[in-house]
Amino acid sequence: MTSGIRRPDTEGSRTRSPETGRPVVAVPADLRAADGYLWHAVSTPYLDAVVQVAGAQPVVIPAYGADLDYAPLLQGMDGLLLTGSRSNVHPGRYGVKPTPAYEPFDEARDATTLPLIRAAIDGGIPLFAICRGFQELNVVYGGTIATEIQDLEGRQDHRAPVSDVQAERFALRQTINIAPGSRLAGIIGTDAIKVNSLHRQAIDRLGAGLEVEGRAEDGTIEAIIVKDAPGYTMGVQWHPEYWATTDDPSQKLFEAFGAAVRAYQARRPAMRTAS
Repeated sequence: MTSGIRRPDTEGSRTRSPETGRPVVAVPADLRAADGYLWHAVSTPYLDAVVQVAGAQPVVIPAYGADLDYAPLLQGMDGLLLTGSRSNVHPGRYGVKPTPAYEPFDEARDATTLPLIRAAIDGGIPLFAICRGFQELNVVYGGTIATEIQDLEGRQDHRAPVSDVQAERFALRQTINIAPGSRLAGIIGTDAIKVNSLHRQAIDRLGAGLEVEGRAEDGTIEAIIVKDAPGYTMGVQWHPEYWATTDDPSQKLFEAFGAAVRAYQARRPAMRTAS
């Protein structure tokens, strides 16, 4: 799985041109408390994968919710990447009473990402949703989230191994079965892959308009797309960003996102003129 990795030519014409520069990928931030401050933060592996594999330029969007004006953000972006996080979508967003089992929350992120997701998809902007972002995508389309799925009958434990070593926590250890003929199958080129699984929540009711592209061996939904979206969409529950330069399926996911982002960038001037 880790052989034959293709490093993209991030300086070449495949990823940018002198006229357009690198495409811009928006990455909404978490709101985190540390050192007596609140920080608008995105962890490095996501940004590395955007730069080194997707061949794009990441721009971090602060978690200001309704205080943000999304129109200029959308006009300036060529893609939207939704990251994972230790926090979870607040269950009130999908009609479930909040309990400690659903915590921790980041309601500032919810208020930022959920409207941004819908606006980006409606505008045909390519979207790649990972982990928490995968669950956000489901919530935007009216779906629900189950918590502590390792306690449910017939389910595997999808949580990260207990370790202080990140490479052990993010080890590729669980099998995902990919739906034949799906977009994910076309990207990966095989019907099953090993992934790094670090989640205790999962999709319960699938949102209307979403389509399942991959499942874990216990049936847990692990990959989705928006069926009738005008642009590229992909959501995965696992963490391809961590091994994006050393694991072939992980790299292919970011390369596919990068290709969609560049295609959107190429169309964007004409789209603006037409509007």
